[in-house]
Amino acid sequence: MELLTSTYKGKISGVLSCFDRLIITGTLPQICYAQGMTSYLCGQGERIFDYPKFAEPFKNQLRANAQQIAKDNNIEIEFVAKSHIRKEDLVKKVLDKKGIHTGLAHIISAMEACSSYKPWHDKESGKTFLKGTQGGKCLHYYFYFIDPYPGYGYVRVPTWRPFKLQIYINGHNILANELDKQGIKYSMIDNAFDYIEDFDKAQTVCENMDIQKIHKRLDELAKTYCPVHASFNQVCHWSIMQTEYAADIVFKNQEDRQSIYSELTATAIHTVKPDNIATFLGHKTDPRCQGEIGNNYNIRIEGSRIKHTMGKSSIKMYDKFSKLLRLETTTSDISFLKHYREVEHRDGSKSMCYAPLKKNIYSLSVLGLLFRLPINDIWNLFLPLTTKQSDVKDSTKSHKLKNRATGITKGSIYFIMKTCPYYLLFCGGNTTSQDLETKI
Repeated sequence: MELLTSTYKGKISGVLSCFDRLIITGTLPQICYAQGMTSYLCGQGERIFDYPKFAEPFKNQLRANAQQIAKDNNIEIEFVAKSHIRKEDLVKKVLDKKGIHTGLAHIISAMEACSSYKPWHDKESGKTFLKGTQGGKCLHYYFYFIDPYPGYGYVRVPTWRPFKLQIYINGHNILANELDKQGIKYSMIDNAFDYIEDFDKAQTVCENMDIQKIHKRLDELAKTYCPVHASFNQVCHWSIMQTEYAADIVFKNQEDRQSIYSELTATAIHTVKPDNIATFLGHKTDPRCQGEIGNNYNIRIEGSRIKHTMGKSSIKMYDKFSKLLRLETTTSDISFLKHYREVEHRDGSKSMCYAPLKKNIYSLSVLGLLFRLPINDIWNLFLPLTTKQSDVKDSTKSHKLKNRATGITKGSIYFIMKTCPYYLLFCGGNTTSQDLETKI
């Protein structure tokens, strides 16, 4: 057996693995939970039942800031009253009219759900404190921007405490800006590259995404669009809310892609079972599991798609714009994934063990490595049928120290191998799950 990329090498323009959608949340550690806000108010000498009065000036400051930014950029804030209206479509119309340029592109406001606190007095304990509440609404501002580094994105700013920010950026836009700086020619359709002059250099750029640079830019965006954070004298903590990682195979001709994709889809529909899906994501099925595991096959205007889900994580394979084959891994909870790292215990001791990923943005490096390794190393290490099982064991042993150094354990390798290469995709559709289990 040969890998798909080897079998159809003459029909493939290139392969690229890159972060796609990244949704990052920004919180102030001391006031992002009810007990912390209660302590903050007490420290400021404020009465708990005066909390709404205490929060009102911050709301007014954020509204005034949004209006001033709109005035400075000659932009009219567009209010969206209905939830079914896609904000991205509104922004697209503005960009089509004004053209794409670096800076603030548009501002949208909407009344949306937000978390908040309410004063509470416990008669039994005699204590007064704040309780967390859900279901309330406040005015949110969406600041859509085009930045020299992260490219197109938005900052979602609520006007009520605890002022939890939400920022969207896309890894493909970061790559596009870096390719421009290096003078590498490319063309894009939406969030996908259908042509890159040098795919190898592009992959190197993806593998060296500067997390510190992203962190610095996030801090700058928060300072600009949510200035009330400065009033609390705290450092904003950035966490990963949702991440997508895409592995694209770009074909030279549409006919070549279609003939291959049809076979892969048919094989996936008939062979992938719940046990396989759990294994794809580095887990095992358990009778105590209360989440959903399943497959879904859709035919859309853009093309067909097959999706495997387990809880908040999923793996999708679909043809994109009839030009490329995309394998996309998505998770809304990166702690669902594990790797080998240092863990600090409650008694203060530390040890190296297999533990969930941390949710802060610096886990993107490890997450990218988990998703990227199969594209680079694991294909040749595990998948070819010409490799003997004993050779695989020796190769696994020789890679053990390297994998430990990068935070990848034997279990992580198994997760990587099953998640991103997606045996149906990179084995050319001729291998069943039982065949792959034998090779492992």
